[in-house]
Amino acid sequence: MVTFVNKLTVHGDLDTFLAVKGKLTAYMSAQPGYVSHLTLRHAGEPNVYLELAVWKDVAAHQKAVRSEEFQLLVKGLGPLATPDPGLYEIVEESA
Repeated sequence: MVTFVNKLTVHGDLDTFLAVKGKLTAYMSAQPGYVSHLTLRHAGEPNVYLELAVWKDVAAHQKAVRSEEFQLLVKGLGPLATPDPGLYEIVEESA
């Protein structure tokens, strides 16, 4: 499993950002290999969000983000937020 982590700094309209992000989340959650998703908002900086999405493997995530539909949806985020994405593997875990 891998976790996609994306820090998004919103500089556009917040409601529009949340609507676009919602469409992206709905699309990604329907893709093969998708496991789960969590969105966090920074407690001290309300325009900073973290998205965490767990995927079965890197290949499944890459296939989803390379799709034409994803590319069309993600274009809507450009004027609204600055992304800082990456895929991460678990090194240590505790309950």
